[in-house]
Amino acid sequence: MTTAADIMHSGVKWVSATDTLDQVAQLMSELNVGAIPVADPGTSNQRMCGIITDRDIVVGCIAAGRDPFQLTAGELCKGTPRWVSTKAGVDEVLREMESHQIRRLPVIDENKRLVGMISEADLAHHLTDDQIAEFVERVYA
Repeated sequence: MTTAADIMHSGVKWVSATDTLDQVAQLMSELNVGAIPVADPGTSNQRMCGIITDRDIVVGCIAAGRDPFQLTAGELCKGTPRWVSTKAGVDEVLREMESHQIRRLPVIDENKRLVGMISEADLAHHLTDDQIAEFVERVYA
């Protein structure tokens, strides 16, 4: 069985909830990613408190007339972050992404540490054409 660990992209970087959005955008640019997990700085084991996307920065900050040099990642994070275990099967990964209509999904190990991220591109390399079509229909509906 193919697991989340098999299809994830490892080497995920964090930003702190106290980082400003200009810092977050710079890191996203350097890493060539559209989303990055946000860690709660108040926890010693870097618990994830959310994910910031490039769209969040544009819509939630720039388009809203807010200052990216003042607004922090933690202020923009909303809701409970979704994730899967490294041992989750592809069906569970798809179910989580489809049910919450998300395009990127963090992967957590048995110690609750972030070890990777699954994106649409990762799925495209491991799914059948039918699975991809169903995923796209459910996430973008």
